[in-house]
Amino acid sequence: MRVLLLAAGATFLAMLDATVANLAVADLGADFASASITDLSWVVSAYAIAFAALLTPAGRLAGVLGPRRLFAGGVALFTLMSLACAAAPGLGFLIGARALQGAGAAAMIPASLAVLLLAAPPERRAGAIGLWSASAALAAAAGPSIGGLLVDGFGWRAVFVSNVPLGIALVVAARALLPAGGGAGGRLPDLLGTALLAAGVGGVVLGLTEAGTWGWGDARTVVALAGGAAAVAFALRRSTRHPAPAVETSLWRSRTFAVANVASLLYGLALYPWLLLGVLVLTQGWGYSVLDAGLAMSPGAVAAAAAAVVSGRLTARVGVRPVVAGGGLVLAAAGLWAALALPHEPDFLGFWLPVGTVIGVGMGMLTTGTSTAAALAVAPTRFAAATGMNTTARQVGGALGIAALALVLSATAGFDGFERAYLFCTVAALASALAGLALHGRPASARASAPAATVVPEGSL
Repeated sequence: MRVLLLAAGATFLAMLDATVANLAVADLGADFASASITDLSWVVSAYAIAFAALLTPAGRLAGVLGPRRLFAGGVALFTLMSLACAAAPGLGFLIGARALQGAGAAAMIPASLAVLLLAAPPERRAGAIGLWSASAALAAAAGPSIGGLLVDGFGWRAVFVSNVPLGIALVVAARALLPAGGGAGGRLPDLLGTALLAAGVGGVVLGLTEAGTWGWGDARTVVALAGGAAAVAFALRRSTRHPAPAVETSLWRSRTFAVANVASLLYGLALYPWLLLGVLVLTQGWGYSVLDAGLAMSPGAVAAAAAAVVSGRLTARVGVRPVVAGGGLVLAAAGLWAALALPHEPDFLGFWLPVGTVIGVGMGMLTTGTSTAAALAVAPTRFAAATGMNTTARQVGGALGIAALALVLSATAGFDGFERAYLFCTVAALASALAGLALHGRPASARASAPAATVVPEGSL
């Protein structure tokens, strides 16, 4: 139980900071008056890009250094950079510190699940992943709520200061609870491939984010999009040949693992713009204060955590396909409801509370289902790498989704823009449900109890 709490705490911190800064943007604008909205958005994007690009190499690094070392090192870097963010004298410094904070978070995710699954008996791994996923779902959904409370009460710097005490506690607990054994050794992840992956994801996000301002035909947009896509393609090609690849493409030989990553990417494409869109509807559309908007999003966070716990138990009985496909359909239904019936006047009880609760249920199901499918599709020695790649897929989808949201809202203002953005999220959620239907096979409990030494073949789940 103590290892579970340790792993869940690290995951909560890492995923929380992917969304908690959304409600700090307005307060940041007051402190950095010369910065544009696009400039301020990089406080969110820098974290997301570093997080996404480094998750997969971090999974390999866990095997080389050992989960305990990577876990403690990642939490320490995350905590130190949180303090640096809080003390940032300027926007450029803050964006740089956020990128390094994202690097620390990237180390925490695969290491936390690796230490958890290696400590759990095989028959309990699906349930452990469910509880671990519950912390991730709760953090992603609760980010705006917690951010609203902190920003309203203490200002944007409090968002980052709040990480420090928990981070210190996690480092101390890791040294006390986790075995000191090292990793299996081997080569470090490919540095060039990792740099190309980060630059590529950053370039695509930059091009999509700025296309509305620069214009689609502008040379800067074309160079960012084409250069980013080429860098990602080169990183993937290099990974197929490198002995210590930045992306473990060999894991994609498992059909279940590949499909789980597709579903996770599509889920991220819906999730992250959805969370930011909710903040915009409440504050800009309905005129809520930052504090009220944060509180209004709390029921969805609770529903997400509860659904993740239940889904963890459900996957052990019926497998991952019903959970992933069902979660996608629930999320799509909530999105269609929002797109067709979004009121122009505040209506918390009649609209926001029920829709937010349904969204939370879908989030909890998808987070647990995709994580379980990916982790249990590989051998225990590759849990960290599999988890890193699956979370990378969700983060890349999220970065692209945020860029798409910016395009939609820049083209159509007001509630018409909100409704179109909800339709975009609905389509992405429906696509994740269709991907979930391709996850075939026996329940996760059967897979969890079976010995594994290699990647599980197609159709194993």
